[in-house]
Amino acid sequence: MPQFKTSDGLSLHFEDAGAGLPILCLSGLTRDGRDFEYVMPHLTGCRVIRLDYRGRGKSDWAPDPMSYNLQREALDAIELLDHLGLEKVAVLGTSRGGLIAMGLAATLKERLLGVALNDIGPELDPKGLDAIMVYLGVKPGANTLAEASAGLAYVMREKFLNVPQSRWDEEVAKFFVQTDDGLALSYDPKLRDAVEAASQADMPDLWPFFDALAGLPCAIIRGANSDLLAQSTYDEMMTRMPQAHGAVVKDRAHVPFLDEPAAVEALQGWIGDMT
Repeated sequence: MPQFKTSDGLSLHFEDAGAGLPILCLSGLTRDGRDFEYVMPHLTGCRVIRLDYRGRGKSDWAPDPMSYNLQREALDAIELLDHLGLEKVAVLGTSRGGLIAMGLAATLKERLLGVALNDIGPELDPKGLDAIMVYLGVKPGANTLAEASAGLAYVMREKFLNVPQSRWDEEVAKFFVQTDDGLALSYDPKLRDAVEAASQADMPDLWPFFDALAGLPCAIIRGANSDLLAQSTYDEMMTRMPQAHGAVVKDRAHVPFLDEPAAVEALQGWIGDMT
């Protein structure tokens, strides 16, 4: 099982498959490298590296949950690149992963070949943030994966259309772990503490971080029903970066699965710009 040690002593899990253009995949807040399983078949000709953040997936949980922050997670990503001997990579960032990518563009742009943002931008809709806090770090009420899958499909029925039940089955298997005492979270529940602490601080203006992507090949993907990336923010992003490959994925909210035709087209155009 591929692992590397961070400078503060944690063992983090990653997957490294394929050959060609190196793409580092960075997942959403509570997610891990499995976020990108659906898009993997569409990243042919690429070396795809998927990181499990600290406290998520198969990576160690941090003794200090306050280290679950964007700056430390960005450093973990750079330390992974150093571990692999990679000077530059493209970054495909979903949600939180896209925030990390923008942070890297503002601070270590020389390590980037390009950036693709999945349903994330420099302005976050408060509705989406509130929705995240409803479930973040909370033990699920469902007792089985099947029960959780049925519940998720019901909750998402109006924002995610034309999604088979089998996809929700796959999704809940990423969120939760079956135990004798019902379902447990697949990540450190103390992640909530770190997010709550960060929310008390003044949020910096993220537009300069987005503007730091200038000159890099980019893709910008939005779920048409997203409650985190507003259409107006997406439009402003495309105005500032007209050369980016943009896609608004119909029948999807936060976040598109990335195997939808519009998302695949944008990502393949983005990859084409770098190869």
